[in-house]
Amino acid sequence: MFSASQSSKAQFLDKARQAREERRELKERERAAVQIQALIRRFLCRCRLQREIRREVEDFFGANESGSSKRSALSIFRIARKLLFVFNHKEDKERFEKLCRCILNSMDVENEPKVWYVSLALSKDLTLLWIKQIKDILWFCCEFLKQLKPDILQDSRLVNLHLTMLVTFTDTSTWKILRGKGETLRPAMNHICANIMGHLNQKGFYSVLQILLTNGLARSRPSLSKGSLTAIFSLALRPVIAAQFSDNLLRSFLIHIMSVPAIMTHLTTLTPERLAVIESHDLFRKFILFLSREAQCRDVCVCLEGSHTLCLLGNLVYLGSLNDKVLEEETAHFVGVLIHMLSYCQKYVSQKKSNLTHWHPVLGWFSQTVDYGLNESMPLLTKQLQHLWGVHMIRILFSDVLSKKLLENQEIAQLPTQPVSPQNSLPMKNLFKRAFQKSASVRNILKPVGGKRVDSAEVQKVCSICVLYQTTLTTLTQIRLQILTGLTYLDDLLPKLWAFICELGPQGGLKLFLECLNNDTEESKRLLAMLMLFCDCSRHLITILDDIEVYEEQISFKLEELVTISSFLNSFVFKMIWDGIVENARGETLELFHSVHGWLMVLYERDCRRRFAPEDHWLRKDLKPSVLFQELDKDRKRAQLLLQYIPHVIPHKNRVLLFRNMVTKEKEKLGLVETSSASPHVTHITIRRSRMLEDGYEQLRQLSQNAMKGVIRVKFVNDLGVDEAGIDQDGVFKEFLEEIIKKVFDPALNLFKTTSGDERLYPSPTSYIHENYLQLFEFVGKMLGKAVYEGIVVDVPFASFFLSQLLGHHHSVFYSSVDELPSLDSEFYKNLTSIKRYDGDISDLGLTLSYDEDVMGQLVCHELVPGGKTIPVTNENKISYIHLMAHFRMHTQIKSQTAALISGFRSIIKPEWIRMFSAPELQRLISGDNAEIDLEDLKKHTVYYGGFHGSHRVIIWLWDILANDFSPEERAMFLKDTGDTLGSVLRGFFTIRKKEPGGRLPTSSTCFNLLKLPNYSKKSILREKLRYAISMNTGFELS
Repeated sequence: MFSASQSSKAQFLDKARQAREERRELKERERAAVQIQALIRRFLCRCRLQREIRREVEDFFGANESGSSKRSALSIFRIARKLLFVFNHKEDKERFEKLCRCILNSMDVENEPKVWYVSLALSKDLTLLWIKQIKDILWFCCEFLKQLKPDILQDSRLVNLHLTMLVTFTDTSTWKILRGKGETLRPAMNHICANIMGHLNQKGFYSVLQILLTNGLARSRPSLSKGSLTAIFSLALRPVIAAQFSDNLLRSFLIHIMSVPAIMTHLTTLTPERLAVIESHDLFRKFILFLSREAQCRDVCVCLEGSHTLCLLGNLVYLGSLNDKVLEEETAHFVGVLIHMLSYCQKYVSQKKSNLTHWHPVLGWFSQTVDYGLNESMPLLTKQLQHLWGVHMIRILFSDVLSKKLLENQEIAQLPTQPVSPQNSLPMKNLFKRAFQKSASVRNILKPVGGKRVDSAEVQKVCSICVLYQTTLTTLTQIRLQILTGLTYLDDLLPKLWAFICELGPQGGLKLFLECLNNDTEESKRLLAMLMLFCDCSRHLITILDDIEVYEEQISFKLEELVTISSFLNSFVFKMIWDGIVENARGETLELFHSVHGWLMVLYERDCRRRFAPEDHWLRKDLKPSVLFQELDKDRKRAQLLLQYIPHVIPHKNRVLLFRNMVTKEKEKLGLVETSSASPHVTHITIRRSRMLEDGYEQLRQLSQNAMKGVIRVKFVNDLGVDEAGIDQDGVFKEFLEEIIKKVFDPALNLFKTTSGDERLYPSPTSYIHENYLQLFEFVGKMLGKAVYEGIVVDVPFASFFLSQLLGHHHSVFYSSVDELPSLDSEFYKNLTSIKRYDGDISDLGLTLSYDEDVMGQLVCHELVPGGKTIPVTNENKISYIHLMAHFRMHTQIKSQTAALISGFRSIIKPEWIRMFSAPELQRLISGDNAEIDLEDLKKHTVYYGGFHGSHRVIIWLWDILANDFSPEERAMFLKDTGDTLGSVLRGFFTIRKKEPGGRLPTSSTCFNLLKLPNYSKKSILREKLRYAISMNTGFELS
């Protein structure tokens, strides 16, 4: 009974609770419904109100457009308040445009103050409300300007509308209310305008103008009209002028306006009167002085980042080119600002592509974000920057250097005696005579004299300018060649800069700069930057000048000055290496070394091609070869660097010894030398004399690299397969090598051709007619390499340009195909250089960027660039045409053949071994020295056997015949047939042995450099027999 009562009670309470919950939920729903209804009613009411307001606005503007009556300023104010109350950017765009036009129309009405919208500013009750309204309207104009695209016709009209609103209400000059008696109100009205401008600035007015300018100008063709650009620039200047050029406003102007790509160029083109405003306010000076404070310049650069900093730099440079007076007066500040800005950009210039870099068309790989929207304007920016290295600005900046007159000297200098090669002696003599007479009549030869204090204001100014241009070169990496070309345009800048360098310090030149290397001061760095700039520019100049311009016209430098400069550079580089500076060099010091070394090597290679320096000019008398060899044996770094960078300071014969020593060491390392405990592996080959080339090619081309370097024994057989007599102790292999090289280099085989004129060899462009021609060239390279490896001299005169390729010089950035062209075809070179000097319109000649060649009776057209046969040669591209043509003739045509030969050659001879030699020296290494044979030296290295001795009558006759009766050619043939070479003399032996009976011909054993000489009874018989033996070209008959 009790439990039933408890259960009913629980049910009752549960029902009561549920009822309460239902009532509470009902109330919540009712309250929510009321709230939703209120919101809906409010929304609908608001929509209805907005519709009504918009309808009222439209009715207002509709009546206004019908022109029934002029609207009062108060009515415009009221309708504007209503529109602004419901304003939505998307919905009310057209209504806002009508409002703006209505306001502007009201300002144009004559003699009706109540219509002028600005008249409300004089109403006591409405002034503050009107100011707030015009601020809102003008800011909405700014908001629209950010979104408009000036290149779209409709948008460009709206741009003009909004700009007109901004121009009208930020300056009182067009307000009719201030005319006549209203002039007294101008100060108050100007104050209102300043208030409006301040409000807009706070909201981001300059950012709006920057976006609009960038949209309209950062393109190949500007889309802003003259009126729009004038309005924008006027608006940008107003706050700056109103604030009396305060730092804050100047900063904003520089960051947002002056960083717009090429804006100064566009102003010059579209609205030059704006530049007059800039000049009248002396803005360029104010910009430079503001940025000359390091903290402010850094702040501006950080705000802009690299791409826009470069745009600001371009505009400042362009302004500087238009303001000579300010530039001259503020040179120091101008240079300092540019250095700071370029240095900021340089921090982010990268040497290579990575995940963190972006490509910039002027800076190269750049580790900051690049604004690719600016790419279209890069050509204009580059044109602005070009003013920095243009003649006009160089004359202003380097005025202290260029104003110096180089001392005149009327006395004709005496020509120093210089030994020259026989074939060039006459033209060289005349050339030097002309050169010395021409230069001596103009000025003294510039040599280091010293006397100018390095801490003087003049020196510091020139140093700063050199730092500026050096920083420009290392920052604007993609237009480096343009900059160098600009800096070398004035013929007298570099000689006068060299004269300036010669005057520095107590003694001038070398000592001062070597001291700077050891001083890590700012002054030392600036002096070294001057030297570096001089070297970079001079190297560029000499690289682009041809031989006529260097040797005959002597543009910029006289030949004697090149001698002086090269002596300075040679000493400087030697000291840097030998004093251990290069070993630990980093950063700027390493860049300086490469700069000076690059200029030095350009001069050295030019001298190797055509002499301008005295004999032994490049040698260092204070460097003993024995000391160098000792240091190389100890693996001293400085000795290795010397051999790597300036081997020419070591005499040639010592380098040959060094080369032979390197080969010997490798042979020992590879086990190719006979020792007491082991014998080297010998490769035996059998060769038919009638098929020497084919047999040699088949049997040797498959040999491994080490086998080719090892001992190869040759057995000759005749056509019947019978062995020829003779034991090969290198002599038969030597004969085989000489014969096979003679065959492959025979032009009749068409693997190689001879140059016109001096008939020197180079790969034939039509050698592809041979089957497997590339394998043949590789084989030729191996044979040539083997000859050099074994010290076997072969009579193969190569063209100079081909030797340069064998040395790898053509990979150098300073290599010029045009300079090497005379070694291929001097007539063709003259024809090309005549195009360079052609004064008229080159397009009249009807040339195209192509080369027509007669190949086995057929005319073949080679395009120098893709589509070249349709591209005419003009005055603008004729220099490119000359270089392309030279490159095609010497490289492109024989590229694969040359690469195959070099590959074979380098499989035997390591590239670093022959880098010690210049092209002419490599020829001497391959073919021996053309110098007159030193018989006295040969006597010292001769050993006698079989009863002969130095005082024997036959021996006395032999030396007398060689010295007095034989011609140089006969002496050369005698040595060739006895197997003697420069190599054998260096190894220290030449042997003469008595042979019986006395009536036979002399014979030789080329294996042992042995001459077997009968004991002749008369001197005349000896002379006759010797001549007969060498003239029959039988090698004295091998024994």
